[in-house]
Amino acid sequence: MKSQSTLRHDIGWALAALLVLSLLPLLTQSRVTLDFVIRLAAFGIFASSLNILVGYGGMVSFGHAMFFGSGAYVFGLLMQKTQVSIPVAMLGAIAFSGLLGLLIGAICVRLKEIYFSFLTLAFQMLIHSVILTWTSLTGGDQGLMGGIPRPPFLGINLSDHTTLYWFSCTLGVLCLLVMRVILQSPFGATLRMVRDSSERAVFLGIDVWRIKLYAFILSSCMASIGGVLMALFVSGAFPDFGYWTMSGDAIFMIMMGGLHVFIGPVVGAALLLLFNDIITRTTEYHGLALGLVVLLFALGFKRGITDFSLELLQKINRKGGKT
Repeated sequence: MKSQSTLRHDIGWALAALLVLSLLPLLTQSRVTLDFVIRLAAFGIFASSLNILVGYGGMVSFGHAMFFGSGAYVFGLLMQKTQVSIPVAMLGAIAFSGLLGLLIGAICVRLKEIYFSFLTLAFQMLIHSVILTWTSLTGGDQGLMGGIPRPPFLGINLSDHTTLYWFSCTLGVLCLLVMRVILQSPFGATLRMVRDSSERAVFLGIDVWRIKLYAFILSSCMASIGGVLMALFVSGAFPDFGYWTMSGDAIFMIMMGGLHVFIGPVVGAALLLLFNDIITRTTEYHGLALGLVVLLFALGFKRGITDFSLELLQKINRKGGKT
């Protein structure tokens, strides 16, 4: 009964979020605002997918951008070189990234802590090198040239900017809901048990390697959807999508938003995008200014803003209960 109640609660929040987002184009005609939400949908999925590993699995990946990039490139190549529809190309990108996650995860999840982190970074740099050197397929450092076609499907025309906005919002909320439901399931509870004490999990008969691998594959598939959305938005795919700095951005999003509250990475993504937009408009010292902002969050809150807010709310409730 509790699980069904939680599911209804999550679906209710998802529908409420979709309702608010769907009304936004009616309230403002600002292209900047709609573009921000589309980018937030892509990076919110990406950061939340990484948090499956970091926050729920205790596995800090430095190379998660390889799946964001693979999703964007495979989707773009399928759209450019074949006659498949957008949903089929998306499924192809997810399947490829899932297979890539299976192959790489089968090796990486055997390692612990810093060894896992640096091995994922090594694989990410390998994928990035393939993108740069396979010029005939990927376009090299210029990225996929010529744009990505957006043929209509089921009456949906993503060439229209407002339609792309609604599509991005729907896909973003749906992906977050799927991740939420999975992480609230027995699998999610098992993953958290493995994070907290792998020795106890082994004692209880849990195959730790298999659970970690499933989490790695799930996060890979979800990250690829973020890459697909970004490829649709910019009508292309570029090597930066699979570079280590993109992985760093996702880690910053989790640090700023919080890793113990499910929506934390999305909040962090919104903050990082907002700070990026403001800083690039106001100063040429982009890296220095952004570094100071991240440092302020790290030293001021000492945790993500949603984690800080949740802890503060719990303290207030405890004090209220005593009085």
